[in-house]
Amino acid sequence: MADKIKITMIKSMIGRPEKHRKVLRGMGLTKINKTVELVDTPSTRGMVNKVCHLVKVEEN
Repeated sequence: MADKIKITMIKSMIGRPEKHRKVLRGMGLTKINKTVELVDTPSTRGMVNKVCHLVKVEEN
């Protein structure tokens, strides 16, 4: 089974650049405190790095 990471949105996307908003929506994050569980791949890690100031990451 592939490793998974839990990503929680902790800050709002209001006032953020459109690129950051698209990354958050691409990960399935739309509201504060929403948590999604995604497969730990290099592309997912790249998305997290783009918005690391808006999300919290937990490794399983």
